[in-house]
Amino acid sequence: MHRKLRIKIFEKASLCRHFETNAYKFSEKKLIKIPIYLSAGQEFISASLATIINDFCKVKPLIFAQHRCHSTYLSFGGEMDNLIAELLGNYKLSNTGCMGGSASIYSKKINMFGHDGHMGTQVPIGIGACFTSKKPTIIFMGDAAAEEDYVLGALGWAATKKLPILFIVEDNNLSILTEKKVRRNWDMHDVARSFKMKGYNLKDSPNEIEKYKKFFFKEPMLLNINTNRMFWHAGAGKDSDKIFDRYLIEKKILGKEAEKIDKKFNSMIKKKWEKHLKKQ
Repeated sequence: MHRKLRIKIFEKASLCRHFETNAYKFSEKKLIKIPIYLSAGQEFISASLATIINDFCKVKPLIFAQHRCHSTYLSFGGEMDNLIAELLGNYKLSNTGCMGGSASIYSKKINMFGHDGHMGTQVPIGIGACFTSKKPTIIFMGDAAAEEDYVLGALGWAATKKLPILFIVEDNNLSILTEKKVRRNWDMHDVARSFKMKGYNLKDSPNEIEKYKKFFFKEPMLLNINTNRMFWHAGAGKDSDKIFDRYLIEKKILGKEAEKIDKKFNSMIKKKWEKHLKKQ
């Protein structure tokens, strides 16, 4: 991967990481009153996809997501101030550009559609929107949401109609705390192939994700991207301190340039959160 592209991806990932570590801190202090689903640890998926799709493919897709979608919203150009306001309950500000709470973010500006609350229903709803509009569409789901029956049926429909959809499974191997091996003996990329669509299993590395950009929105494709969540399924807490952290790996690879970016976003985002908290 070209270094310039990798730096751009790191910038988005750094923004997301520092946003989430601040959200964690203020949730831990009970200053965030609503349930939150933090995407720290998984941010290189949305950061890589958004950079490649928006900046290089020049496509502005319809976006459907659910849990852990803060990084999706931020990576695809959502306003950080509006999301902070939404999480803190300042709805006079947030309803101008970001609505729906932590797991159901809606933003007309970036074509991101809110979620109805039932796990995995963003998949059939997003497929329906794509079928009607024929617009490029990206649908995010977790490895547990992928197990819902209506998700599997909808995937078959999308394959049959050859819709311009990119399905992303953010696979952190957990349904709350239950590992995949306890829940099932099959893999989502194999399921996609059984429906005669392209399906691939890969790591959350920008290098690996970029390899598939030539297929984006040409026909239905599913990427099962293996990743790790840093924090609890919901709220502020840690399952373990021993997780693989893509952010630290990329930061080390990119060296001083990444260090500078990391420090910039650390300072800037901390100030933004503190500014909003003063208004509470």
